[in-house]
Amino acid sequence: MLTIYNTLSKTKEVFKPLEGNKVRMYVCGMTVYDFCHLGHGRSMVAFDLVTRWLRYSGYDLTYVRNITDIDDKIINRANENGESFDALTARMIDAMHEDERRLNILPPDQEPRATDHIPGMHAMIQTLIDKGYAYAPGNGDVYYRVGKFVGYGKLSRKKIEDLRIGARIEVDEAKQDPLDFVLWKGVKPGEPSWESPWGPGRPGWHIECSVMSTCCLGESFDIHGGGNDLEFPHHENEIAQSEAATGKPYAKSWMHCGMIRINGEKMSKSLNNFFTIRDVLDKYHPEVVRYLLVSSHYRSSINYSEDSLRESKGALERFYHALRGLPRVAAKGGDEYVDRFSLAMNDDFGTPEACAVLFDLVREINRLRDSDPETAAGLAGRLRELGDLLGVLQLDADDFLRAGAEGKVDAAEVEALIQARLQARADKNWAESDRIRDQITAMGVVLEDGKGGTTWRLAD
Repeated sequence: MLTIYNTLSKTKEVFKPLEGNKVRMYVCGMTVYDFCHLGHGRSMVAFDLVTRWLRYSGYDLTYVRNITDIDDKIINRANENGESFDALTARMIDAMHEDERRLNILPPDQEPRATDHIPGMHAMIQTLIDKGYAYAPGNGDVYYRVGKFVGYGKLSRKKIEDLRIGARIEVDEAKQDPLDFVLWKGVKPGEPSWESPWGPGRPGWHIECSVMSTCCLGESFDIHGGGNDLEFPHHENEIAQSEAATGKPYAKSWMHCGMIRINGEKMSKSLNNFFTIRDVLDKYHPEVVRYLLVSSHYRSSINYSEDSLRESKGALERFYHALRGLPRVAAKGGDEYVDRFSLAMNDDFGTPEACAVLFDLVREINRLRDSDPETAAGLAGRLRELGDLLGVLQLDADDFLRAGAEGKVDAAEVEALIQARLQARADKNWAESDRIRDQITAMGVVLEDGKGGTTWRLAD
């Protein structure tokens, strides 16, 4: 029985889809003005994990993750680069997809872009105006009337009277209340714009997600996700817009993943303390980075450091050492490990406990690999099966353990030296055997002698 922590109720709830076995999930995606940083990767991997587990559990999932392809940051960056906003976003979307592939992130079923849903935004804004939840002051802008929505603050537990303290209206704004937020922005010189009933302009950020989610998944759907930095005001405003427009509950369950932190601060471009995904992947194997992101619970923050990445690499090396030398066969046996893994994942996607199960499975494989290699191989298949649900352990063991060797050592030379050492051992020439081992060690290579022969990997 799957339970999910619902940010709306602030408690774990037994998950029950709105419609039979069908699950509809919307996740706030990237604003594509720059390369994705590792904090974005955290959200992508977290909801990829949710996707994999829901489908493994038998749910018929439709996963939608949007792309914000028009906003102030995009316009400013395009102007800095001297290019059109759509040329910039096209490049950044391609780069985002490349990052996702390298991190073994499954593509969403639908990936709507804000600029493809402008008419739908016009329709929802007009509905809000007609119902008295929005107003057009006549300067080309349209604002949402926060004070009219009775449930405002129910997600973030913020009170309107507290929010008003210190809030103010900017000189160039025509708000009736400092808490009101923009639904449509009147055009400014040099900005891209679309025609609308209120004059040329472009959508506000919050209305984009309300329209894309309801267009793709309906007026009410099962799960809405994103980073916990979006809880307020973005997701709070989505609820206010959507429920005022439709008169129906918006998302049943709200899931928010934790942030990547550096020295106690959130990784973000605004703080200039971020590492792009590709920066990190230039130094570390993609599976090492992914394991770092899945081994912590999705709601917790992750402290980024070289030490944490080394720990992730060490964990994966233990897994791949257990798989090394065993034939790839179908998963067999180990049902108790599957049960424990499932118990962990069904408890709000408890990946730390699920990873602990994998370590226990590795110990059993290592215990049996010499005395009962057939059973060990079946358990190795089970390890790969469970690892796949986390998006790891699908590579050839030698390929992973030797990753990064290219350009550092000559693999053919290492293999030739191993054969020469084996011949020296067969000739009982122990001095020559030791000399060759020392030569190989000096190359930064570790030899591992086992029942199946001698294998090698790069030293840490």
